[in-house]
Amino acid sequence: MTISMHSASAPAFVRMLGNMLVWLDKAEAHAQARNFDSTNYLGLRLAPDMLPLAQQVQIASDAAKGCMGRLAGQELPKWDDSEASLADLRARIRKTVDYVQSFQPSQIDGSENREVVIPLRNRDPLTFTGEAYLRHWALPNFYFHATTLYALLRHAGVDLGKVDYLGA
Repeated sequence: MTISMHSASAPAFVRMLGNMLVWLDKAEAHAQARNFDSTNYLGLRLAPDMLPLAQQVQIASDAAKGCMGRLAGQELPKWDDSEASLADLRARIRKTVDYVQSFQPSQIDGSENREVVIPLRNRDPLTFTGEAYLRHWALPNFYFHATTLYALLRHAGVDLGKVDYLGA
């Protein structure tokens, strides 16, 4: 039995996005318990040259919605990157989950050989088949930014463990 493109994408995105909501809830509780403003988390970085926490969430969100839209052959929605609080980031994640869940399997399945072109700044675009895009670009990019969010929150002292990363 083969796995479908929809079942290899949408459920993985939805599960990890749901886990990310839990992490941000725990971060909010951590800040409240220690009596500091949770917006302090938004600028966290592990290294001076990396993007801050808020952008890690935005990019993970963009990776999920971009993957689903591209595999379905649809124009991608453009969302402002204006989140200024953990509540805003959670709202963006919920909006991403809604977008991912809006696709029917029939819109994604069969996209294995669809040409997917990823425009890049200052470079030629990348071209993939749908399957190569999902397996070698979209999912790794999504998990990279989700993992970075997790690592930033752990580094800040938020009580997260492997079970929180993997989900229930």
